[in-house]
Amino acid sequence: MINKNFLFPAIAITSVVMFSCIKKEKKENYTQSTPVIAEKGYQTDAAQNYHNYCAGCHGEKMDMFVDRQWKHGRELKDLVFGIKNGYKDEGMPAFAETFSDKETEELAQYILDGIKNVDRYNFDDKPKTNLFESDNFTIKLDTVATGIAVPWGIAFLSGGELLVTDRGGKMYRVKDRKNTEVNGVPDVVAEGQGGLLDVVTDVDYENNSIIYFSYSKGKKVNGKTLATTAVMRAKLNGNKLTDQKIIFEANPYAPTRHHYGSRLVLDKGYLYISVGERGNENQNPQSLDDNQLGKIHRIYPDGRIPANNPFKDDKGKPTTVYCYGNRNPQSLAINPSTGELWETEHGPRGGDEINIIKPGDNYGWPKVSYGINYNGKVITDKTTGPGFTDPIHYWIPSIAPSGMTFVTSDHYKGWKGNLLVGSLRFQYLNLCYLEGNKVVKEEMLLKNIGRLRDVRQGPDGFIYVAVEDAKGSVFRLRKFTP
Repeated sequence: MINKNFLFPAIAITSVVMFSCIKKEKKENYTQSTPVIAEKGYQTDAAQNYHNYCAGCHGEKMDMFVDRQWKHGRELKDLVFGIKNGYKDEGMPAFAETFSDKETEELAQYILDGIKNVDRYNFDDKPKTNLFESDNFTIKLDTVATGIAVPWGIAFLSGGELLVTDRGGKMYRVKDRKNTEVNGVPDVVAEGQGGLLDVVTDVDYENNSIIYFSYSKGKKVNGKTLATTAVMRAKLNGNKLTDQKIIFEANPYAPTRHHYGSRLVLDKGYLYISVGERGNENQNPQSLDDNQLGKIHRIYPDGRIPANNPFKDDKGKPTTVYCYGNRNPQSLAINPSTGELWETEHGPRGGDEINIIKPGDNYGWPKVSYGINYNGKVITDKTTGPGFTDPIHYWIPSIAPSGMTFVTSDHYKGWKGNLLVGSLRFQYLNLCYLEGNKVVKEEMLLKNIGRLRDVRQGPDGFIYVAVEDAKGSVFRLRKFTP
């Protein structure tokens, strides 16, 4: 038999393969929204064997472990061979003397079902028409704009006109499929995930012409360019920005070029700003000492800080921080049914989340997570804990959510009251069917459309999506009637 030192302690919670996962009332348990192997007899024994013998190296969550490139093959026979014989030179022990042939095959099948779950997102073909089927009706895509390399944010002006940001550093007014560049945009650090990012219009835009936009702002320190998430307020006068004012600037600046966050939402006289942890999870998201990274912020639209914000500095003055422990939040939206602020954020490998944002709450990153590191190593063995606010929903594998809107329009049968979220990684639009604050079903729309960066409902009631495709497009969704 294999030396007992290779055995890892059993973990009480049994991992199950899932399409995506929703928290139960009890924090120590979780369940799947769409069971993949729930009725297969080998599930319990195979899952327990995975936890006892595999989790110490590969992580507790088998459904994240399988989201990888399989060097030695991913068929049942390949998995059986690897479990039985191991790969000594790569640190994988052999388990031929530990498991019976039946147990080995059941464990291999358990892992294979996890692989198939990931494969659900691997859509075969690129779209050949502008028509897409959904469970309720056929969707027709109208092209609103092209020629915007990485359309990041969409805002709506009067008369059917759009304001669209291009991550490369340009902003466009879009009308009748014509893009007109807006002058006066500040310099941006258009590297990695940085650049010109989200944009929203003031609630009184028709009278004051004020807009707000986020971007990666740079500064030179000892000859090196550092960057951070900043928000500018300006007036849009024709095709030019005037009266520019930086109203938010996240500290500290960092040398990295990712995890800027950068979504904006105006609600009830406040401006909410999401900021990522800039890739420094060990320092930023859990720190409240003059550190604005890995957090959601709340300010007034002119940049003032509300006195009733939940955190104070060492002098007793309120800070911009509204909540903390966030990784890379790239969606913010107000739930019109409850008035609550919802957020999506990128997990690492697995564990993308939907959160309901509450003032003062700690969302746990990196102390708790449903994901593992990109290199397969475990970040934390905890998915919940005292003092942390749990997500209401999470995705395994990661879909890389970006952009989110609640559907309130009557244009889309069966969608009203539900949530749309863009997927960057798998290039589709995710429809979350809601019952209260629970996601009870999901539907994949616009498969393989391109990296879906933003999704908004316009004042005309139609859904608009910004897509990183070959043409750099913005589309409007309509119900197709033959």
